[in-house]
Amino acid sequence: MAAAEKEYSGPVLFERGYRTFFLGAGLFAGFAIPLWIAVLSTDIEIPTNFSARDYHIHEMIFGYLSAVIAGFLLTALPNWTGRPAIVGWRLALLSALWVCGRIAVITSASWPMAAAIVDASFLVIVAAVAWREVLAGGNIRNVPICLMISLVALANVTYHVVQLTGDDMAWVERLALSVITLLIALVGGRVIPNFSTNWMKQNNISPLPVAFSLFDKIALLATVITLISWVATPDAVHTGYLFSALFVVHVVRMFRWRGWQTFGEPLVLILHVGYMWLPVWFGLTGLAILAPDLFSTSSALHALTAGTIGMMPVAIMTRAILGHSGRKLTANRATQLIYVLIFCGALLRVFAETLPFDYLSVVSASGTLWAGGFVLFVFVYGRYCLTEKITS
Repeated sequence: MAAAEKEYSGPVLFERGYRTFFLGAGLFAGFAIPLWIAVLSTDIEIPTNFSARDYHIHEMIFGYLSAVIAGFLLTALPNWTGRPAIVGWRLALLSALWVCGRIAVITSASWPMAAAIVDASFLVIVAAVAWREVLAGGNIRNVPICLMISLVALANVTYHVVQLTGDDMAWVERLALSVITLLIALVGGRVIPNFSTNWMKQNNISPLPVAFSLFDKIALLATVITLISWVATPDAVHTGYLFSALFVVHVVRMFRWRGWQTFGEPLVLILHVGYMWLPVWFGLTGLAILAPDLFSTSSALHALTAGTIGMMPVAIMTRAILGHSGRKLTANRATQLIYVLIFCGALLRVFAETLPFDYLSVVSASGTLWAGGFVLFVFVYGRYCLTEKITS
């Protein structure tokens, strides 16, 4: 694997998956949210076959987040399997397909079926690459990750099919978000205690986080049961109780990771903060279902979308870019500002309906902060993606 990396002599951008896709994810997040704010605030129309709301939801999940997934997966696979990384023209073609998907969806009013095929093919190919590399490397431990990526690809295909047939989109949106939630719960349960343990050992801090264990498997099973109930019966009382119980389960799970002991390094702490939004979503959703007069399910959902899906990827991306580009694993002031901007944007969005201010103004401020964090991410980390790895 190391020899293969040394032999690569093409453009730096296509040297590893994190360079291409993390940069693309940051650029797209910084573009998509201001576009959504413009749609809400003006008469601007997007030439897409989706409704404006459905376009917004699709592109944040299968546009922005699919780039994060691809970057994470293509960077991690060589470490998991010992096989050479996907680099050069293969990575360039895969990146071009993702870009074509974004163009296809935003212009899909003119060619809906072809646009759906172009966009859906990206995650299908990413899943196929994951299966090929994991099985060829005999890395059975990461088969669950392959399954989850395949489910994300299937969710995108389903999203397009339902949209093209004109059926109700609500259930497929819940399905897509459920798959993403489970993926984050699975990956987070591995990387957060692992990275936290490494940092605590280096700094002689104890006791250490509890590694992935039977409790985590129970938490994931409880998550699956709750999400199935949410997809099938989103407003049912039993779904509200399941979400409330799941809130407790995941708070206990996070307590076992001892995140409060990582305050000395924001690069580690942000992993815990990003994951924290997941039980916040569970708790607020349970509240919204059981007491709808106190909180809305829409506001609660943004704890997942703006909170978890905003912060967990940026936590992973900043750490991965620093580590793989040969830089010190610590969050400087600019990186900390990125975290603060995205966190504040998410916080404002979740509570926009409850604040004593004009709703649209609060949503606009929230989106500006959130997108501003990603613009700063591109400015700070873009140059790391476009320059050679530091080797000394």
